[in-house]
Amino acid sequence: MERLHLEKELGNLRLKALEMGSLTEKALSQALKSALERDGGLAETVLDGDTEINRLHCAIDESVLSILAREQPVARDLRFILGVGQMAANLERIGDQAVNIAERVILLSQRPALPHNPLMEELALHVQDMLRRCVGSFNSDDADMALQVCDMDSRADTLNMKILKHYVDFMIQESRAVERAVHLIIMARCLERVGDQCTNIAENVIFMIKGVDIRQTCRP
Repeated sequence: MERLHLEKELGNLRLKALEMGSLTEKALSQALKSALERDGGLAETVLDGDTEINRLHCAIDESVLSILAREQPVARDLRFILGVGQMAANLERIGDQAVNIAERVILLSQRPALPHNPLMEELALHVQDMLRRCVGSFNSDDADMALQVCDMDSRADTLNMKILKHYVDFMIQESRAVERAVHLIIMARCLERVGDQCTNIAENVIFMIKGVDIRQTCRP
């Protein structure tokens, strides 16, 4: 009976984490769509939705502490519980990055658009794929998929640096566009941070499944 009760608690914790992952994916997708379409109204929706992501983060923290106090789990159960707590913290930070992007969209949508930069779109698609994969690896207990996310992080870093160089060169030529270009640099940095946080989640998934800490070796 005690084992059945613990399994039910762990199942509920998994469902909360997956719900939070789904909401975070939606927030990032909406933020990036609002940036592509210069849609300030959709960006406002991202800001409004962040409250629910934060609520789930608190609910997961409360569940983690409650299970640890009452059930005294060991081995893989303990790794799972601690890993979900870390995963929730990273998902909450990804939600914050989506909010940061949306706030820039609201400002930029009121100003003339700068020339399209395909590197921004490539970075956006790349980190969205990283987020889908890290949440999917958690859902399916797939350590190999999680490792793929780790391998993808260097590409996000490279794209971010290319975007930074592009806009620095652009600002030298177009001094009137400096403020708008800086906002786009910040948006790219937010996306790069999403990649880092997805990598953190992937590392946690591998720890949950295999009991191996790869935090010092995951990133090249």
